[in-house]
Parts: sequence; C-alpha cells; structure tokens
Amino acid sequence: MSKTIIIARTRPDGSVISVGADGKERLLPHDGLRDMTAEQVGRAAAADPDALPMTRAQLHTAQHLPRIRVLRRALGLTQEEFALRYRIPLGTLRDWEQGRTEPDQPARAYLTVIANDPEGVWRNLQSGQAKI
Repeated sequence: MSKTIIIARTRPDGSVISVGADGKERLLPHDGLRDMTAEQVGRAAAADPDALPMTRAQLHTAQHLPRIRVLRRALGLTQEEFALRYRIPLGTLRDWEQGRTEPDQPARAYLTVIANDPEGVWRNLQSGQAKI
C-alpha cells in the first residue's frame, strides 16, 4: 500500500500552498475550494457520518497515534538519525512509531523537551553535559 502525503499550509493572505519533499512551496489552485460560513461548516460536519463526535467510551478505546513520527519528520530526520542524535534505541523508536509500544512517562517527558527545543537537547547531549 502506498501513501501520498501532502503538506499544505495557508498563508496570511489566504492562499493555500503545498510543500513538497524538496521543501519548495507551490501555490494550490483555488478551483474547487469554496468559502463557507461557520454555520455552513457546522451543518456540513454534522451531516457527515464520518465526522460525528466520539462518545467518552469511544475516546477511551481509540487507538492513540504515535506522535513521535510527526516530531521526527518535522525535524527532517530518518529513524536512524533521530535515534542516534537523541540517544534512543532504534528498536524502541520503531516500536513507538509503529504503535507496538508507547513511551513511558519519562520518555514522553523527554520527547516533549525534544519537541520544544530540539537543537538545545542535541547541543547538551553533544557537549557531554547530559549524562544518560
């Protein structure tokens, strides 16, 4: 199975751009996009059976998506690079990304610190100040 990932962003002027794997931005055509009021959006969402709100029971049993992959991709690193840079065992990283296991509380805290200051964490690890 092949997945196509499209990263799109709205500019302050309202135009929508896609960001390619090469980092280049391309303006998306406005054809097919329509302006809707908040009320129209609400009605359209309520009419969509796939967009119905989840019950508390459904939320409790829903599978949590691994956010580590999003963080790693946002930093532009491969699994190997991320694991090496932040001293996380590669197998552990792969297990987290593939949803086989979830990071424990200390690992989630470490990932939060990486997400907030990836370069600072990397510099501290490089300088030897942080002993693991």
